[in-house]
Amino acid sequence: MSAHRRPMKGLQSIRTLSGKADLISEPYRAYMRITALEMEKARKEKERQSAMARVESIDARFREIESEKANLFALLEAGKAQTDEKKRITNKASGGSPAGFKVRY
Repeated sequence: MSAHRRPMKGLQSIRTLSGKADLISEPYRAYMRITALEMEKARKEKERQSAMARVESIDARFREIESEKANLFALLEAGKAQTDEKKRITNKASGGSPAGFKVRY
């Protein structure tokens, strides 16, 4: 008669306690997780404030650009009106001739 042989034990047959620990049986883990979440929240709030400040500075620059454009357009319109007025006066003084001044010797 042969001796009774036990089956070989492998990695699957090793008993561990992994997976049995939960947040209720080890409350420090829950507090540690809460602490990590609060720190992440604080970091994200700081990022948000920084991003909002950048957006505000960009919006302010947009307003400056629009204001400067409006001023330049106003100057162009004023310059165009002055140029038209000068042309009209010059044409009137020269007898309506678009050639400008004529000098006789």
